[in-house]
This record gives sequence, C-alpha cells and structure tokens, in this order.
Amino acid sequence: MPRPSVEAERRPQILAAACAAIASVGVPALRLSDVAKQAGVSSGTIHYYFETKKDVITAAFEFNLTDSLARRHELLASGKDSLAILNDLVESYLPSNELSVRAWKVWLALWAEGSRDPVLQEINDRLYGQWRDVVAGVITAAQTEGTARAGDPIPMANMLIGMLDGLAVQVLLASSNMSLATMRETCQAFVRSGIEK
Repeated sequence: MPRPSVEAERRPQILAAACAAIASVGVPALRLSDVAKQAGVSSGTIHYYFETKKDVITAAFEFNLTDSLARRHELLASGKDSLAILNDLVESYLPSNELSVRAWKVWLALWAEGSRDPVLQEINDRLYGQWRDVVAGVITAAQTEGTARAGDPIPMANMLIGMLDGLAVQVLLASSNMSLATMRETCQAFVRSGIEK
C-alpha cells in the first residue's frame, strides 16, 4: 500500500497543533510560532499552507468540530439500541479527558471569536447543526424503537445539547457548584426524565 504524501499529512498535523495551541493560550495571544512549535515544523511551513493567522484559526475551528463529529461515528455504529447510544454520546461529550477538554477549550474560543466573526458563525452554524442532527436522529431512532417518549426530536436535542454546553462551561471554569460528576448525573437524569419513555 502506498504511503500517504507528506503534504496530505502535514495540514491535519498543523491544524491539530493549532487546536492544541488555541486550547493552551487562546486566540488573542496565539502566534503562528506557537502553532509551528506545537507541530514540530518551521513557521515557514505554516505559511506554506496558510497565508494568515486568521486562515489558521478558521481552519483549526472547522478541523476541531469536524474531528469531534467524526469521533462519534464509532458510537453510532456500535450496534447498541438508540437510547444506549444517546447515553454514550452524552458520556463522550463530557470534558472528562485531555482530548475532550482540549476540544471544549477550542469550542469556547470559537464561540467567543464567532460572536464577532461571520465566517466563524457560519462554521459553527453548519457543523453544530450537524451535531444537532446526529442527536435528533438518535432520539428519533429511540422513538421508533419505543424507548423514547413521543415529541419533536429537534427541541429535545436542543435541550440536551444546551444542557451539555452550559454545564461543560461551568466544569471547565472549575465552578465549585458543577463538578464533572454532577454534570454527568444531571445529563443522565435529563435523558431519563426528558427523553426516555
């Protein structure tokens, strides 16, 4: 089997490094040299793939959201019943390990920057819409299986996702009132009382 070209590997390497750097220092303090150092490449290599810092940031946000969605496909193909998949999706969304915490920090940066940037708003709307579609699709499947209550799955998905987002922000900000365990229990209770039949 032929080995992928360095160019095919380099762009995702740079974007993963950009996500790590954004999670570490945030967008305002981000320098392309931070991304280059994290990726183990020269600043010139970064400029070969991206003209500006804004180009790197925009591509990194899209990479982060796309990667997050891709990591959930394994859960969707697990063969479990839909309610179990929904619970697995909730668990996978918790800021409970290094990878998910980093992804959450990048999301927070996207939301902060996106409040002033129409390009980032479009990325958020498109990819976040895909995430909402995934959750609503699982709820619809659970309704078909008879394990979820009747109702419009879009508002149910919005309530669950909104809860996950809000509680995750509190966990990331180290709120004394919202531990990871409390977030998990709260989200599981919502699935049981608000979605499960």
